[in-house]
Amino acid sequence: MFKTLLLTTILLLPGLAWAQTAPSGTMKIQGGQMDHTMHANQMGTATGAAAANGLPLSEPGQSAFAAIAEVVAALEADPDTDWESVNIDALRDHLRDMSLVTINSTTVNDPIEGGMRFVVTGDSSVAPSIRRMVMAHAAIMDGTDGWAYGARETEDGAILEVTPPEAELPRLRALGFYGLLASGMHHQPHHWMMATGANPHQ
Repeated sequence: MFKTLLLTTILLLPGLAWAQTAPSGTMKIQGGQMDHTMHANQMGTATGAAAANGLPLSEPGQSAFAAIAEVVAALEADPDTDWESVNIDALRDHLRDMSLVTINSTTVNDPIEGGMRFVVTGDSSVAPSIRRMVMAHAAIMDGTDGWAYGARETEDGAILEVTPPEAELPRLRALGFYGLLASGMHHQPHHWMMATGANPHQ
């Protein structure tokens, strides 16, 4: 019996030591509970960095829960928030579109004169998200820094044609469709407008 208890104690010691001395930047686990103080401090750091950029947001949206939590925190911190206009459901729907297109769509990249054509397709559960994402992205980005965007819907998705300045062609080819969607910092103000009831596509 004593040998069994001794062996059990030896096996548990490394785990107990790690829980007490978790490295900086991780959540400590003590008695089966997470140290939420460290987690809160990390969230505060991210919020502070966002404020330094002149925007209340820093999360680009790949993590839907984190993006929504960041928006809610910013809204609750502002005493002038117009709660009658807030629409978190609209933001959630958009984040779902982002996830579906990024993970579940398929693209074919074809060179065209002066640019690239991206044929983006998916099954019936993904195609509507593709159409919404591609059409909105083209409308927002067309003309930015001399890049021309044109898009049209298809039965199973959408087609996006992008023509940049000649010197930027290598960058376009390297980014591809998904890199184009993720580039720039327009997602944060876009998400903020959705959450606060504004129309970001006007």
